[in-house]
Amino acid sequence: MAPPLPKSNLQLGTWLQTGSPIVAELADASGFDWLLIDLEHGCGTEAMVLPQIQVIRHAAAIVRVGAPHPDLIARSLDWGAAGIMVPMVSSAEKAEACVRAMRYPPRGDRGLAGMVRAFQYGLHRDMPTPVFYAQIETIEGVENARAIAAVDGVDVLFIGPMDLKLHLQSHPERTQMDYAACLREVAAAARAAGKACGLLCRQTDDFAELQALGFTHLAIETDITLLRESYRKVIQPLRADPAVVGLRDNPSMPSK
Repeated sequence: MAPPLPKSNLQLGTWLQTGSPIVAELADASGFDWLLIDLEHGCGTEAMVLPQIQVIRHAAAIVRVGAPHPDLIARSLDWGAAGIMVPMVSSAEKAEACVRAMRYPPRGDRGLAGMVRAFQYGLHRDMPTPVFYAQIETIEGVENARAIAAVDGVDVLFIGPMDLKLHLQSHPERTQMDYAACLREVAAAARAAGKACGLLCRQTDDFAELQALGFTHLAIETDITLLRESYRKVIQPLRADPAVVGLRDNPSMPSK
């Protein structure tokens, strides 16, 4: 077993893709620092966001919108999301547009409603400042990482590994950097701006090495992948056990 990572500013999260409030509640009770409700690739609809936020009592609830639509960003924050993740943030201009959708005037354009859940339905008027995770998923995003990190209101540069790897493979003429070099560049950009850096990880990744590079906001798998692997670990040994296979294939065997 690998030694535990030093706590410092490490923030561990996971992806919620099933849309299930029960899974969200279980993940929250399990001790994650933040939970990502995924509206880009997840199974849940917009109507399933609020029930998940309502059962997340300890972790920070972050909503990933499929695109930087100001109305959906505002609704998610009104419902009580602690922050927003936006995919494919490839320039400082795109990052600025996201920040403006998340913030009230004078910093942004978000409309104010005092009776929403974020204000405990009007019982409190403190204006929470949402956290913005800007996803770096393209070569352009990596090249502009320092400009994106410099935008006031960007809190975390968060790499989407699958899309970034696909973009590198699809456009080899665009850059001399490989995936590892992109990780180093984005981490350096975040560090230079005093911002955090994050990554969606597999359980087999070297977390100590990632933290040494400067990655502090690490998401560990998704609810779907964790369920999938748990199911496989249960069923595969039984499929391989000749005694179990023989029992299954012999209908004449007595049953309880």
